[in-house]
Amino acid sequence: MKEELANRTTKAADPSKEEKPMGRNWKDRIGLLLKTNSAHSISNRMKTKSHRPTVDDVTQWAQSLDKLLGHKYGKTAFCIFLKTEFCEENIEFWNACEDLRMLSSHQELTSKANSIYEEFIKNEAPKEVNLDFYTKNKIIQNLNEPNVASFLAAQRKVYSLMENNSYPRFIHSELYNELLVAARRRRR
Repeated sequence: MKEELANRTTKAADPSKEEKPMGRNWKDRIGLLLKTNSAHSISNRMKTKSHRPTVDDVTQWAQSLDKLLGHKYGKTAFCIFLKTEFCEENIEFWNACEDLRMLSSHQELTSKANSIYEEFIKNEAPKEVNLDFYTKNKIIQNLNEPNVASFLAAQRKVYSLMENNSYPRFIHSELYNELLVAARRRRR
């Protein structure tokens, strides 16, 4: 007991001997997702409905990728899952394309289109998505005069990839099941 106390005291006094926290796993991340925002006061929590996903929300995510991505927490949970599978570039690309479609200023659109190209499309891009030569070539041609549909074909291909590969694995994953169990517990 004295030895354990001495070890704790030494670690507290010497930061170099302090244990470093392990990287967060998906359960830690999803736990944060399920907690309410601590910045709200208790009275604010009583006035507003909890924004955590309900059982209905979570079960609807299993109906289609559209329903999953259309829900704030569903999209967040899917992003967490994709990170565990090392393919988060797909959802990040899809989100970037969605953001591009909301722009109206030609200058902003051009800047965002070039940014998407540099980050996701060009060969050896930091988060290169898996696209065929024809689709990449069409994007390069569109970069001269980008518009909101410049990446539409590529976005559809990546969506299809997620829908047919990652999404079914997500619905059958431990993470999804944990979300469903947590939502059922809150309902009681």
